[in-house]
Amino acid sequence: MRIELTTEPGAAERPNEDYVSVAAPAAGHGGSLVVLDGVTPPATDVGCRHSVPWFTAHLGGALAELSVSRRDMSLADALGAAITRTADAHRDTCDLSHPRTPQATVVVARWDAERVEHLVLSDSALLVEAPDGTVTPLLDDRLDRVPRAHLVSNEVADATVRNREGGFFTAAADPSVARRAVTGTLPRAEVRALAAMTDGVTRWVEKFHEGDWTDLFTLVRKEGPEAVVSRVRALEDADAETRTYLRRSKTHDDATLAYVELSASPSGD
Repeated sequence: MRIELTTEPGAAERPNEDYVSVAAPAAGHGGSLVVLDGVTPPATDVGCRHSVPWFTAHLGGALAELSVSRRDMSLADALGAAITRTADAHRDTCDLSHPRTPQATVVVARWDAERVEHLVLSDSALLVEAPDGTVTPLLDDRLDRVPRAHLVSNEVADATVRNREGGFFTAAADPSVARRAVTGTLPRAEVRALAAMTDGVTRWVEKFHEGDWTDLFTLVRKEGPEAVVSRVRALEDADAETRTYLRRSKTHDDATLAYVELSASPSGD
């Protein structure tokens, strides 16, 4: 099994708000990956004394543990339990009802000898490669469908569309949001490799239009996650003055990418 991952802050002076982990328990024939993208609040008043990195570390750590230790739980149930565990860690000191309480996008994949499960919540992405090389993007596109009137500097400007019906959903303090995630299961034999990434990487496709999802997956396989992030950084730097592609988006974003190449057959995990 080949496992590669990288995570890089958008700016050296600002903490990385992403989270990434891959677990491959030695006793089993499977594992899991977790990628979170912390949502940077546009204001300092978020009703919480904790930072976004604190939140993503706690949520990501809980979700990584539950995804491998509680294989009897669906990924949606695991996410709900992880959200509850994280909320319990600071509900006595913070206002978790605040619409800007710390939150994150979520990608989880879990595999064993028979199946590969996935969960995607908000605008991070999971790419799945089949044995014949076909690449399928597993996406939650609800943020893309939010009316532009609600967007300022590529951020949702009001609470009327965040974690509300008709808008989009992120993992914050309400465990019921886990039921809003895009989920599914594929036969293990139909999956050769996985690539999970935050929108700091997906902008290679979605903003810079350097290629499609298959092109991006091929680049990850050939050059590795770190080289792909370096390519994104070069594109960002080239666009910094003209703003041809990023327009209202920040020049550099936290960028995280995890690549897992499963064995040719389940018995080889």
